[in-house]
Amino acid sequence: MSEQVTKDDLRQFSLMIIDEIRKLKPEIKKDDDVEWLKSRAAKKLLSMSAGSLQNLRIAGQVRFKKVLGSYYYNKADLMKLFTGN
Repeated sequence: MSEQVTKDDLRQFSLMIIDEIRKLKPEIKKDDDVEWLKSRAAKKLLSMSAGSLQNLRIAGQVRFKKVLGSYYYNKADLMKLFTGN
């Protein structure tokens, strides 16, 4: 006896998968809440020069990531550094 998979079976299966993904989604949120700013946006936000921003990076006072030659700075770290929160 051969069992055939129907379109309705596939539709049900896809709904089950989507439901499982929706259940997992809140657990995945780790780095999604962190906002990263490009150098230009960070300089504009803080009204500082590129050199000052570089000094913060070198001193290890703010987290940063380098992606394809562009630096991205953690917005929360920058705000904490200059607001004292």
